[in-house]
Amino acid sequence: MADKKRDLIKIIFQNFFKSLRPRQFRGNYIGEDYFGNKYYEIPANPSIGKRKPSRWFEPADKEAFDQELTAEWEAWLRGRRDAPPTKEELIQNLQIMEMKKRNAEKLEAKYKKNTSAPSTSTIGTYPKYEEFEIIPNKDPEKK
Repeated sequence: MADKKRDLIKIIFQNFFKSLRPRQFRGNYIGEDYFGNKYYEIPANPSIGKRKPSRWFEPADKEAFDQELTAEWEAWLRGRRDAPPTKEELIQNLQIMEMKKRNAEKLEAKYKKNTSAPSTSTIGTYPKYEEFEIIPNKDPEKK
């Protein structure tokens, strides 16, 4: 029965010597986005109690604290996805984004030509439209 007992002092010394082993401080280079940001990771190591990987990025401009990130890389940084995004995925999503911008500009130009603003007269800051009732169940004001 003494063989099956844990040797507490032995466990303490083993953990102490494991803690003296060198740890990884520099991350592994994972990739780069089209803004020029570089992404790094230190993988998880459950043997030393580190269950999640450490992930970070270095901005292209070192002084820019409000650096813009792509959605795919931000999801990877926050741990919402395990695998980093591929270049093909980034290019495809960038093309979709540019296509949507072009379509929005076309629609805006089309509706800017075709629509005219309704005539309004304001009472204070609230607009008054001629085609709507002022008092319910009464005819709208006629000019």
